Amino acid sequence: MHWVYLLLAIVFEVAGTTSMKLSEGLSKPIPTVMMFVLYILCFSSLSLALKEMEVGTAYAIWSGLGTAIVAVIGVIVFHDALTVKKVIAIALIIGGCVLLNLGGGAHG
Repeated sequence: MHWVYLLLAIVFEVAGTTSMKLSEGLSKPIPTVMMFVLYILCFSSLSLALKEMEVGTAYAIWSGLGTAIVAVIGVIVFHDALTVKKVIAIALIIGGCVLLNLGGGAHG
């Protein structure tokens, strides 16, 4: 069940960060409120995942995949520049998360 909580934490974090962008510096009320609600859900889910996961592994996967997904959303939704360096960085982040999962004792 801890993997479900970690996945939910990632989804809520990505949605919260996207809402932060849409809030335009906290000047738009609905995205601003959504951002706070989503971050509360994110950290609540992450907290539940940490009950059964190593903190280093969980945090690396949460932050790494969240960063990679937000970067992809930035390119697709917000038309951020897509560079070779950005693609390599995203691939390295995802590869690092996979390696942590395979060798970090996170199974259990």
